[in-house]
Amino acid sequence: MGVQRVVVTGASSGIGAATVRLFRARGWDVVGVARRTDRLEALAAETGAQVFTADLTVQAEVDALRDFVAEGGPVHALINNAGGAYGMASVEDGDPDDWTRMFDVNVVAVKRVITALLPLLRSGVPAGGSAGIVTISSIAGHIPYEGGGGYNATKFAVRALVGVLRLELAGEPIRVIEIAPGMVKTDEFSLNRFAGDQAKADAVYDNVPHPLSADDVAEAIVHTLELPAHVNIDLVTIKPVAQAAPHKVIRGELAPRRSQTQQTKG
Repeated sequence: MGVQRVVVTGASSGIGAATVRLFRARGWDVVGVARRTDRLEALAAETGAQVFTADLTVQAEVDALRDFVAEGGPVHALINNAGGAYGMASVEDGDPDDWTRMFDVNVVAVKRVITALLPLLRSGVPAGGSAGIVTISSIAGHIPYEGGGGYNATKFAVRALVGVLRLELAGEPIRVIEIAPGMVKTDEFSLNRFAGDQAKADAVYDNVPHPLSADDVAEAIVHTLELPAHVNIDLVTIKPVAQAAPHKVIRGELAPRRSQTQQTKG
């Protein structure tokens, strides 16, 4: 099998940029996609990846991405990583514009890109191999939490989208994979959620021992596509040890507890 080619959305920072770097380190050809041209150009200079500037909520720009990718030759995998969270208000008080923005980028844009690139993935399937669609969701799409109404709703929707797509593509050599991260400390996710309030963003991770890094999630993404072609990892849920659920995060040092038996004997 020759060099594999992958499209990574949301490539300008965080998990997307880390994923581009790791694929390149593993010998893949990569097309990194995001809205910020300057960030993409810096990533291209660093890694040798191809890059393409696009707002994936705009159909014409998704169509242009499709044409750019098609001109470059076969494509073997798509990483749907672009997305975001905006606000932590209750369902009652949440801003409908924040909800619309999240649905546009977290759900509808994923559908746009899949529709645009699926024919290219089909044509790029190597003999005896498979193509892959990896979508980054969140544990927020599996467990609701207070203040997460809009974000939870979009990630539950993405989870459903992925599940339906897997059923619809059954019989084709195309793997459909969901990666659901928990707490990942990146430069921008929480900062965007809190409208640029650095103090609130920093408080999310304050005294949490070893939240996930973007590199941790990138490792999981690449791993799922480098397994043998007949192996499909339906779902990877990846959290730091300090996080048991979206609403249960341990702050402070992790240490073994004494069991009840040990306490009694002590």
